[in-house]
Amino acid sequence: MSGDAMHSEEMTLFRDMARRAFETEISPHYEQWEEEHMVPRELWNTLGAAGLLCPDMPEEYGGAGTSPHVTLAMIEELSHMGFGGFASGYGIHSNIVAPYINNFGTEEQKQQWLPRMVSGEVVGALGMTEPGAGSDVQSIRTNAVRDGDEWILNGSKIFITNGIHADLVIVAAITDPGKGAKGTSLFLVDTSLPGFEKGKKIEKIGQHTSDTAELFFSDVRLPASALLGEENKGFVIMMTELPRERLGIAAQAVASAEGALDITVDYVKERKAFGKAVGEFQNTRFKLADVKTEIAINRAFYEACADKYAEGKMSTDEAAMLKLASCEMQCKVIDDCLQLFGGYGYTVEYPISRFYTDARIQRIYGGTSEIMRDLVARTMLGKSAA
Repeated sequence: MSGDAMHSEEMTLFRDMARRAFETEISPHYEQWEEEHMVPRELWNTLGAAGLLCPDMPEEYGGAGTSPHVTLAMIEELSHMGFGGFASGYGIHSNIVAPYINNFGTEEQKQQWLPRMVSGEVVGALGMTEPGAGSDVQSIRTNAVRDGDEWILNGSKIFITNGIHADLVIVAAITDPGKGAKGTSLFLVDTSLPGFEKGKKIEKIGQHTSDTAELFFSDVRLPASALLGEENKGFVIMMTELPRERLGIAAQAVASAEGALDITVDYVKERKAFGKAVGEFQNTRFKLADVKTEIAINRAFYEACADKYAEGKMSTDEAAMLKLASCEMQCKVIDDCLQLFGGYGYTVEYPISRFYTDARIQRIYGGTSEIMRDLVARTMLGKSAA
């Protein structure tokens, strides 16, 4: 897919199939899952059986062999429907972990993990963030020491999406102390191994269905085959894959803003104040026009970047600009939409409140807005501005 990939006949079929599945398997239960602060583990198996996980993985590993556009479209559909928490988990699994393995894994690693990620038998997570290392991934302290044909992993990770359900975690660890980023490696960690422990689910102000957790590694013995890519090349791999992660976050931002606008338009048509519909007030109409315009501008940039990524042409600074612009837009326009609901917008009874709380993390994870601004400025001014 390229060019008009987001609007092709093939894409329409994928979107329709996904929407029907999400309406059947997620919509009737989502409120309950929000209250329970967790989706059931079985949901992953159900979506895998429907062919909705990791669609752009190669057919030889069980995927549909599509372009990345289809995976992004799945994230969009979930986000548009107001399932922001699960959209994040889906994105980690299908848009980040699977591509890491497909792009840098050995044939043995691909055969071991990808078919089971496609089926939902294995849920993937990405272990980068630590209590003292958030956007600054160069400051991680989790380490792996070679012991014969094995590695011994020690340390911890925090704010890990899919952390509770995860069967596989890609973990960033220091393998050559003193070299900083140049001494970092990535490992495929089976969560059933001795010494691996999941902390309790971290409670958040939004995205409640995203099972975020702290992970602990105490003398976890990993086989040599657990190393993903070359030793001490972990940071290079992370920097290579970050643009796709940020593209996925932008998909969430744009689509959730569109979903929030849709329910807002419906609300202001029906809600009466001072004897007429709220939508008839000039302030309301101007706000809606501003919101629609902001979303349209960001969607155009997002789709252009998605096409570039599929062609291998999207730059790191474009990904940073996209994440910055789309996430800042998302939070602002959803706030504007909530305002039009008045007091009802501040109640959990109305879905706009979930759109609002789910959106706030988007300016933080995947690299904060402040870090995005710095990355863009550095490409403009050169390394001296670092």
